[in-house]
Formats: sequence, structure tokens, C-alpha cells
Amino acid sequence: MLITFREAAAKILAANKILVTAHILPDGDAIGSTLAMMQILRSLGKSAQVFIDDTARKNLQALPHFEEIQRPKEGERFDADLLLILDTSPDRIGNVRKLTDAPVLNVDHHVTNKGDGVDLYVEPEAAATCELVYNLAREFGATITPDIATCLYTGLATDTGFFQFSNTRAETLAIASELIRCGVSPNFISEQIEKKTLAEVQGLIDALNSLKMFYDDKVAGMILDYATAKKFDSTEGFIDEIRVIDTVDVAFLITERAPNFCRVSMRSKGVDVSKVAAKLGGGGHIRAAGCTLKMPLAEAEKTLIEAIGEAL
Repeated sequence: MLITFREAAAKILAANKILVTAHILPDGDAIGSTLAMMQILRSLGKSAQVFIDDTARKNLQALPHFEEIQRPKEGERFDADLLLILDTSPDRIGNVRKLTDAPVLNVDHHVTNKGDGVDLYVEPEAAATCELVYNLAREFGATITPDIATCLYTGLATDTGFFQFSNTRAETLAIASELIRCGVSPNFISEQIEKKTLAEVQGLIDALNSLKMFYDDKVAGMILDYATAKKFDSTEGFIDEIRVIDTVDVAFLITERAPNFCRVSMRSKGVDVSKVAAKLGGGGHIRAAGCTLKMPLAEAEKTLIEAIGEAL
């Protein structure tokens, strides 16, 4: 059920033991928003803990309190009176859902999140969920410490491509400015996020060698089979290397993670790729979206190309 900002804030304030989580394959906004929220809740005298059912990229591990993130274990339970899901819908939190039967509050900014029988506060205009967490902190009267500000700024920066993407609004920059006043070092965050291992840089060569063009060069894609994908820890940023091609409207990356299991990322300049992703069981933003295709790599490529063609 869709609820308002103030209703969401009231539900959080009414809880005392809160389990905070985000999506598998966590990005800067997922990690930043959950860690910031955990610290905010604790500053209000509440018990709060972050569980995420996945590992995060190494370059996010420099964020304050990252070491406190837990991963659910088989059969484990967590005593909570609220499950707070950030930056995703309930179907993408993995085994965290098994930790508690507490009521669920979902706070997100993805336009494709329609709710799944839970209380949902969604604000598609927000550049990142970290914007919403910042607004909630102000609503609570919480102090934005340098550690909280660093986590929030990371989410804003990564979800906007360091304030280059079309989702960057005046409000986004105003919040970023305030976070800097609260103690953020933008250069520290950019240096951490931009770090790549030698294997990742070498992997980019393999990725670019897989480049294919479609639909009169309006679509560019990289298709990585399992043997290639396992060479590097992360493919973060690969898609941006082809998104900049002058003729390209839609760029995509397909990564084979296991037999019959392919991850898809899409970026666009005009096409609403959230609709393409939603059609294939995924979601995201108008200009950035993704999905998982449980099929062989060649079939996944064909399925995605046809869906993008329809959108074009």
C-alpha cells in the first residue's frame, strides 16, 4: 500500500528494534542508505542492524561502519519490530526476509516498485534513496554526523554518475552541498569509488572486445560469458564506456554468472529502459535499469535485443 512521507516517518519512529536491508548486488546507494539509516536510528536511541544477503564491492568497504553489515545465516532469526527495506522491492532482499516476521516498511525511489503487499513510500523523482534517508533524518531532527554524511553522499554520487546523469536535480545538489558542510570529503569518496584492480582494468579489454552494435548503431551491447566474467570482481562502470558512443541511445551489458543465469544492466539517453527491464522481470530507473534472465547466454542476448527493439 502506498503511504506518504510523514506516514513512513511515523512508522519508523514508532518502532524500537529495526532490521534494515537493501537489495542483493548492493551498489553505493544500497550500502550508503542502509548504513546511514542504521546510524540515524541508533542516534535516536533505537536498536538497528543492517543485513544484506550478498557481498559488496571492495570499493564500498571504506564506508563508515561497513564492517557491521551482516549476512543472514541459514535458520537464523532476528528480533525486530520493523523490517525496513531500502532502495528495492521486497522480492530482491534474498534470505533477509526469513530473518523476521515483523511488519515491513519499504522506502524506495525506483519507479518500477509498485509495492508487494507492504507499506511503500516511493519517490521516483529522487535521484537516490539516500535523498529520502536524508529527508527522513531531517524530519526526525537527527544530527547528520560526518560518518552519516559520507554514507549519504556516496549514494547520491553513485546513483547520479557523480552528478552527471539526468536524474541530478537542484534538490540533489542542495543536499550534496549540505552533506559537505556536515563533513563529507568528496575527493575521498570519488577516489574510493573509482578504484579498480588490475584484473578489472584488464577485464575491460575483454568486455570491449565483445562489443556488438544493433539497430543502425542505436544500441550497443557487451556480452560476457562465464569464463570472461569470472576473471574480475566487478563489471561496474563497463557499460559507461559504450554509453558515450555518439549514435547510441541504449547500452547494455549481459554477464553470465552461472549456467542459465545472466545479469543484465542497461543505460539509455532517451528510451525508458525501466519498462524494458520490467517486461523481463526486473526494474530500475527510466535511464538505468536491469534484470536477471534465467536462460542460456545466447537466448538471453536474443530476448534482450528483441525487447529493446520493441522499445525503440
